[in-house]
Amino acid sequence: MIVRSFKDIEGTDRHVKAASGTWESKRIVLAKERVGFSLHETTLYAGTETSMWYANHIEAVLCVEGEAELTNDETGEKHWISPGTMYLLNGHEKHTMRPKTDFRCVCVFNPPVTGREDHDENGVYPLLTEDDADAPQV
Repeated sequence: MIVRSFKDIEGTDRHVKAASGTWESKRIVLAKERVGFSLHETTLYAGTETSMWYANHIEAVLCVEGEAELTNDETGEKHWISPGTMYLLNGHEKHTMRPKTDFRCVCVFNPPVTGREDHDENGVYPLLTEDDADAPQV
């Protein structure tokens, strides 16, 4: 059994701040736990824009605080996301988040992330595994 809080991981290698400066993520369950998914609390900062494309992962996102506009970049469809709203990127959709306020959400990834990922120039997380422990951190 694992018991851990988001407060426990603040300031550790599980507390990741994006190179872009638009978000931070507290990764409470990672691939190294070997449970088939990872679980994160992510905050996207008000007034920023983050384009993402999880070509290698499925992500479910549940908003717990704040408001943001979600755009499906493939269709142009826009959705207003607020507390209690979930979105599921089950088709690896390219998407853009534009938070009106600081936007805090709980995210589940499959396959699980290792904690070393950051979005590349296309908004994609590389597909890393715990077996890639010697791979450079991105």
